[in-house]
Amino acid sequence: MLHRTMLKAVLKTLPAAIVLAIASGSAAADPMYPSDSEGFHGYLRAGAGSNTSGGGGSQGCFGLGGNTMKYRLGNECDAYTEFGYTKSVAKSGGVNYLATIWVNAYAPNSDFGDNKLGIVKAYVEAQGLDFLNGGTAWIGKRFYYRPDIHMLDLQYINMNGTGAGLDRIPAGPGKFSYAFFKDNDFNKFDDSLGTISGKPGAFLGTRSAVRQNFIYGEIPVNENGTLDLAATYIIGEGKDNDSYGKKHNGWQLSAFHRQGKVFGGGNTFGVQYGVGPGTGKGAQFGASGDTGLGSDVKRTRIFNDMAIQPMANFGMEFVALWQKDESNANGSSTWTSVGVRPVYAFTDNFKLVGELGTDRVTQAGGLPAKRLTKLTIAPTISAGPGLWSRPELRAFVTYGKWNDAATASVNASNNGGPIYNNNTSGTSYGFQVETWF
Repeated sequence: MLHRTMLKAVLKTLPAAIVLAIASGSAAADPMYPSDSEGFHGYLRAGAGSNTSGGGGSQGCFGLGGNTMKYRLGNECDAYTEFGYTKSVAKSGGVNYLATIWVNAYAPNSDFGDNKLGIVKAYVEAQGLDFLNGGTAWIGKRFYYRPDIHMLDLQYINMNGTGAGLDRIPAGPGKFSYAFFKDNDFNKFDDSLGTISGKPGAFLGTRSAVRQNFIYGEIPVNENGTLDLAATYIIGEGKDNDSYGKKHNGWQLSAFHRQGKVFGGGNTFGVQYGVGPGTGKGAQFGASGDTGLGSDVKRTRIFNDMAIQPMANFGMEFVALWQKDESNANGSSTWTSVGVRPVYAFTDNFKLVGELGTDRVTQAGGLPAKRLTKLTIAPTISAGPGLWSRPELRAFVTYGKWNDAATASVNASNNGGPIYNNNTSGTSYGFQVETWF
């Protein structure tokens, strides 16, 4: 009853909250493009925890999986790091040539162990080109246009990949960018016995795609407010009669209004729509999704992400999101999410962080909706009192409550496995560090 009462109360406030956020503005601290400034930089989150299910074992995390994301404070059962170096390798006529190489490592539990490092950035860019009116050209593998909703760890658009591009070329009131990427760039071959085709080593097919991204952004539309327009067009490669079957093209369109200088923070309001492979990967638009997806596969998303710092010792992030996924095979499903993360600092280096989030996912075929509410309290040692001050060294207790319809999804999406069995609530606890530098 508590869970349903909380959910109904929060969902009733959703329309008003979105209107308030748009009207008052607030936070998205993400730049239009990831900035690889010269030097050593990176990100790290790691920790250790357990659960109170009775059997102990791995930390339990609470999410509904699928095309949704979970509220992350005290609710990350994995470990992740990425780091690297950017160096100016040449200068010529006012143009700065920067080379960047980064690696990363991921573990689905608390221990990195012997997990291998992977290369996530390896590119060179030429900044300040005169014939581009001060724009930038680049080639290689890189992070690209990937702003996020921090408390959901949702990069609502993510154009990362290997390719080439021209960035931030002044054009009218805004700046224009174009990027070419090659995604899923691998071929499938038969084994040495020719088990599938009867021909040893025969070419069987490909899932590769050519992706083109277009951005016209930083358009001033109101005082301290800008508009970004981002489009993706994806061409599926390969023959329709290969082992992967029929290929499809796809596309997506996104618009983001970013409002700054409101209560010490900013606000991002976004509208997104994608078709076929243009629906992206997981919950992310921008990258090439499965080219086997036809035009019947569609995704629509509307969200508002607000982060404010009205006082030196108090900050808050608030998110409201609505997403609808449609396909002939799976019918229609809608994800609605509302969450808040208040941060109160008692001293310059100690603050109390809380996070409350609730999710609702409808199911096709008249099945009951899945519901999940998660609450975390985290006493935190921090390098400053602000919402975004890092490093943070946290102790946390997290409580999750869900309905029967969500039980299978909560168990399936938990890194530690189905530790909650048929229960509809659970508690986890532990410690975590998060920092960027």
